[in-house]
Amino acid sequence: QVRVVESGGGLVQAGGSLRLSCTASGRIFSGYAMGWFRQAPGKGRWFVAAIKWSDGNTDYDDSVKGRFTISRDIAKNTIFLQMDSLKPDDTAVYYCAPDLVYGSYWYSRNENWGQGTLVTVSE
Repeated sequence: QVRVVESGGGLVQAGGSLRLSCTASGRIFSGYAMGWFRQAPGKGRWFVAAIKWSDGNTDYDDSVKGRFTISRDIAKNTIFLQMDSLKPDDTAVYYCAPDLVYGSYWYSRNENWGQGTLVTVSE
């Protein structure tokens, strides 16, 4: 199964930007997507963004549309999450999710998620 490693989190002021990276080891099946979920303190893990590996089609949660951009580098087996106009509500641990599929919601067929990277947005 694909394994992933995230990087790029940190502390930023509201209105600032951060870029997260996630590199996958192993073969990524073209029919799957990769994406990002996040978990705020005391809350569940929620979908943020996904990108289909084959054609680059993207999907975003409404809360980040227009502020976050997901992209991929096929040659490097890497996806990115460019986060602009960050808000304190974006504070969370961000997890890279491999082997995503969409039914009525996005879910992963792979339990090997990354360890997460913390994003903290101050007022």
